[in-house]
Amino acid sequence: MRLSVVVPCYNEEDNIEKLKKEFFPVIEKLLGSPVDGGHINDIEIVFVDDGSKDNTSAALKNAFGSFKHSSISIKFEKHDVNLGLGAALRTGFKTVTGDIIVTTDSDGTYHFSTIPSLLGHLTGDVAIVTASPYHPKGDVVGVPGYRIFLSRGSSLLYRLLLNWKIHTYTALFRAYRREVVDQISFSANDFLGATELMVKAMLKGYQVDEFPAALHQRVFGVSKAKLIRTIKSHLIFQTRLLLHRFRIRSMFGE
Repeated sequence: MRLSVVVPCYNEEDNIEKLKKEFFPVIEKLLGSPVDGGHINDIEIVFVDDGSKDNTSAALKNAFGSFKHSSISIKFEKHDVNLGLGAALRTGFKTVTGDIIVTTDSDGTYHFSTIPSLLGHLTGDVAIVTASPYHPKGDVVGVPGYRIFLSRGSSLLYRLLLNWKIHTYTALFRAYRREVVDQISFSANDFLGATELMVKAMLKGYQVDEFPAALHQRVFGVSKAKLIRTIKSHLIFQTRLLLHRFRIRSMFGE
């Protein structure tokens, strides 16, 4: 079984050392690990530099460009300008070749050490596992209150519109079966992209499971979320979902 890991990066020069010390040891230990009845025997990592204005691209290549391992490969993708998280994910998904794809924040706000536990939820008919700090067993550590208020509020609206049992819709830290990224398209370039992908997959009948996770405050750099633009994107998408529900009910006379 091949595992692909997509790591979007934007102005993350200061976090490269963290990736080297905390991310790579986890990746190496994943070789041979069991996942849903199989074993990981090959891993590829795809770093997507989304038009960083600092030295992220050079720092990534300096840190990992000479890395050699018979079962681990590293790929570097780069946007000439900043296009947004959704666009970075699409670039990563076009590049990967794995049976299972993990997407993770480059800043380690969801600890890299929990990747094995995330993959442990990918069993049976589950097609997507999403980190869930808003799950009753999840946690939020040190993140500014206003950001949690907006993120939790957005997830609450998705719960009302889609599936109440899923507590978090806005996390990037996820595991996907290959079929999902091949079959489900999404158009958002910004932070809505990851949410749009999961929501559309759910509407197509793909099963989602939650991994109760702790969301931590980033140590280096600042969050790249453009709050007003992100809120607007989610509200527009949620309005479309609401209209979709009304159309379905009208068709069946509910």
